Parts: sequence; C-alpha cells; structure tokens
Amino acid sequence: MTLTRLSLTDFRNHAGADMAAATGLVALHGDNGAGKTNILEAISLLAPGRGLRRAALADMVRDGASGGFAVFAEVQAGPDLPPVALGTGIEPAHPGRRIVRVNGASAAATALGEWLGVLWLTPAMDRLFVETAGNRRRFLDRLVLALDPRHAQHSNRYEAALRARGKLLADIGSADGQWLTSLEAQLAEHGAAMDLARQTMLAGLSAELATQPDAPFARPLLTLIDAEGRPREAVHDVEALKELFASRRRIDAAAGRATAGPHRDDLSAIHAATGRAAARCSTGEQKAMLLSLVLAHSDGVARARGQRPVLLLDEVAAHLDPLRRGALYERLAGQGGQAWLTGTEAALFDDMPGPVTRFHIDGGRIAAG
Repeated sequence: MTLTRLSLTDFRNHAGADMAAATGLVALHGDNGAGKTNILEAISLLAPGRGLRRAALADMVRDGASGGFAVFAEVQAGPDLPPVALGTGIEPAHPGRRIVRVNGASAAATALGEWLGVLWLTPAMDRLFVETAGNRRRFLDRLVLALDPRHAQHSNRYEAALRARGKLLADIGSADGQWLTSLEAQLAEHGAAMDLARQTMLAGLSAELATQPDAPFARPLLTLIDAEGRPREAVHDVEALKELFASRRRIDAAAGRATAGPHRDDLSAIHAATGRAAARCSTGEQKAMLLSLVLAHSDGVARARGQRPVLLLDEVAAHLDPLRRGALYERLAGQGGQAWLTGTEAALFDDMPGPVTRFHIDGGRIAAG
C-alpha cells in the first residue's frame, strides 16, 4: 500500500499541505514542533480508530481555523489497480462527528480498514509494557485491525453492549433479566469474534518473530493472558462466554464494571534472549522489542493480505545507534511498501537506501528535500 498523495486542510498546524510520495521510504525532518508528527497523525486517521494520539476531533483543528479540518489521500494498493481516494475530517456545524469518504462516497470509519492498513510506533509507546493493560489491549487491537478490518465492528459492538449491560446492572434488583440475557448474548458473540481475531493474529505474529534473529533488534515472546495473569490457552467459546457473564452479574454489579471477559485480557511479552519480562527490561530493550514486533507484524500482514501496511515511525531513528539505524533502513527498503519516518535532523536519513522521498517541515510549511 502506498500513499501517492496526501493533502491536509486546517489540520493541527497545517493550514494547507499537499505532498506527493512514492513507494519506499519517506523522510520528514524539521525542528521539534514543526508539524512532523502531525503529518503522521493525519495518515493514521485514514484507518479505523482515533489515530496515533487518540485525540478529540476538535483538538485537531488548526488554531484560528473556522472549526473543521480535512485529510485526503490517494492510495495505490497495487500496480494494476486504480488509486482509491480516502478522506476524513469534521465540519464546523458538527465538530464532534467524524466524516469519512471513500472515492467521494460517504462511508463508516470502519470501512477505511478495507483499503488501507496502517501501523505506527511513537515515542509515547516506548513504555507500553509497563503501562496499563488497557493501553496494551488497544495496541493489540490495532495490530489486529491491520490484519482483519472486521475487528473494529466487533470491538465497537462489544463495547456498546458492555456499556448497556453496566447501566442495567447498576440497579440489578429491577434489571430486566431478558434484556440482560440478550445483551450478554451480544457480548458473547462479539467477544468470541474479538478473541479469535486476537489469538489468530498473535499466533501468526509469533511465527513471524520466531524466524527473526535476536539482533540487531530484541525479539519478544508474546502471550495473551487473562485478568489473573494466567496464559489464555483456548479461544473463548460463545456459549461459555454467555454463562460467564450470566454467572457474574452480582459480582459485576458490586464492582461497577464487568470483571471478566475479553476486555480484561492483556498482552504479556518476554525478552527472548534473556527470559526477562518486558516490564523489567531497560527502556532501550523495550523500544527494540516494540520495533521488532511492528516490523514482524508488517511482514505478517503483507503475507496474509497481499499488501504491506503503511508504517509510521515517529522519531525512531534518533534513538538507534548507527548500526541499528542502518539495519532498520536496509530492512524497510528491502521489504517494499511505504514507511514514513520523522527526525529533527536531515543527517539522520543520509544513509537511507533509495528510493527516498524527503520533506523539510518548518512551522507547518512543507518543502521537498
């Protein structure tokens, strides 16, 4: 997958930008605060979800603008296929409602995943393994989305049913048992589909990682675990999930939340070479494991979908020594597809093998070179 054109209107600090890029590496350089990450965030909005910052829509509108923003891209999925036009944004009259268009026609945000896969790595993710389980679940689901766009629909419907069940359980003495049973059937159906997609993705990702060397990037061993920290050995069954939710109504009502189910699972990672839990590794080792994971997943998605996702790597090069930086560039250039990288200095990208599309970002202004 290649973004051959990207246009931004009143997005973050970009009043208007129009960029053309080719397959291969895309290097964005400029001072801190110039707007490099904003460009990556705009691209991330062309996939289902809230983007790499998970920001509110209104916060993405340029200061001083009239209240809306637009992101537009032309995506080339293959040499023999016509480009697809993807667009998203908000209008001043409806600042809380996201608009999505595919080839000019209105579409649901979940439909974007059918046309474009996007994976990203940002400095904010460096300590993913020591943060909350919720952050790791969102990261896990982002990996699944690049492989299976239907995952967004199951996740959204599961969360909606979970909220509705929670409201009913708030007054369990007068709760409608039949309605609870119906909601729990929905939770079981979508929860089982979510779990199957997660476990299928993790199995494929683990197989990809097993083929990777332990150097120059640290290789993680991944496991899906439940809320008690126990490895998940079997996929959730729909009927078993129905029974689980029904049996925990009073427990969940007392806790004020659903205490068991796929929404409570977590991602565990171990440094393959040392056997240490990722949470106990150094920040550098954790970042190296994340990089290894994202690169392996890109390979897996390319193998499964026949199209490599677009990679967004924010400030990755600056935190790698010259050996690992060169190894990263060689791997990205050799695998095909398109990868967008940011850095404060143009010199960070001097050793990139071609083809490379280069942009200098300065206060929202974009220039080639």
